[in-house]
Amino acid sequence: MKFNLMQTGVIGRRYELEQGMAGQNPELYQRFLSEVKGYVQLADELGYNAYCQPEHHLQIEGFEINNHPGMFSLFVGLHAKRMKAGIMGYTLPTHNPVRVAEEIATLDHMLQGRLIVGFTRGYHARWVDSFASRPGVKASTPVNAKARDEQDALNREVFEESLQVIKKAWGNDVFSHKGKHWEFPPNGASDGHPAYAAFGKGMDDDGMVRKIGIAPRCFQDPHPKVYGGFAGSMRTVDMWAREGGKPIVLADDLDFCESLWNRYMDSAQKAGRDVAREDAAAWGGFLMLTDDKQKAKDLMEEHKWFWDKWFIPFGQKMPNVLIGSAEEIADKIGRAHDRLGFNELFMMYGQGHLDPDQNNEELEKFARLVAPKFSKKDSDGTLV
Repeated sequence: MKFNLMQTGVIGRRYELEQGMAGQNPELYQRFLSEVKGYVQLADELGYNAYCQPEHHLQIEGFEINNHPGMFSLFVGLHAKRMKAGIMGYTLPTHNPVRVAEEIATLDHMLQGRLIVGFTRGYHARWVDSFASRPGVKASTPVNAKARDEQDALNREVFEESLQVIKKAWGNDVFSHKGKHWEFPPNGASDGHPAYAAFGKGMDDDGMVRKIGIAPRCFQDPHPKVYGGFAGSMRTVDMWAREGGKPIVLADDLDFCESLWNRYMDSAQKAGRDVAREDAAAWGGFLMLTDDKQKAKDLMEEHKWFWDKWFIPFGQKMPNVLIGSAEEIADKIGRAHDRLGFNELFMMYGQGHLDPDQNNEELEKFARLVAPKFSKKDSDGTLV
């Protein structure tokens, strides 16, 4: 089993967030970068597979200050010798998909393949609506996703078409695309250049560019491993089963998880994809490792404050929590693994709102006391 860490992007401790506008405090952001660098270096030494972050913008309050997926992943990669950087992920309804495809390919080269990448739909209205890549696109909240209203439908359409464009860009030297929301080249053609005909592809005999291609191609062949960020609906699972992405599931309801795994397997088979059950999805939760019951209670209260103040008003439920001693956490992972059969675990931890000493102790104890029950280190030091 491989173990991946996920930061939420918290810039400061609770008392610092409570002072307001923490996201615009340059001293806090410098400390944030320094602390993340330390976590990356420690996780790299301990054998974790990847260090991941989501994408969020305009976070002046400082709760999720992850505002550039590619740039931050390069920061992670530059401070790790072995470990992968993980983008979880690009919020596609806010991006030009060809630019995303090219940016990921470039980053893949800069990190020489130490990259995994996910894609998400976006539920923060303030920034998704402001960054929307197509007219009318808005965030998809749990409420309108459940209702399948027009806002959710448009967000999903743009997301799925953008993913198709990215896959075309990765899979072909040159390509064209004409869909409901995107057309490349725009209006079917762009002005050409003699060098395109002499040294490239995609220009017709009339001197018009009819196809485009990204440069460079991905370092990994055919592209980095693709994940679906935090899947919670069967429609999303069906889409990833067709498209070849691996959903990340942070739910503690194993009945629901098992139905999701089964749905993925069935949908993949219908799409003509032969997928091993361990590759259907990844599981995970929020790590809180301690032998002290009072400390566990205090940790839970601290994380619950963070969740109540930030995520709950967005309609986001608190994720699965891996709390307790090493033995208790190993038992919970083992029971989930026996039922679901996953081979990857994604864990959020107290980055930002807990002190580094406390986080470092948890990460070290997990790697030493829990991970060996499910894995061993390979030749490069990765827990597998």
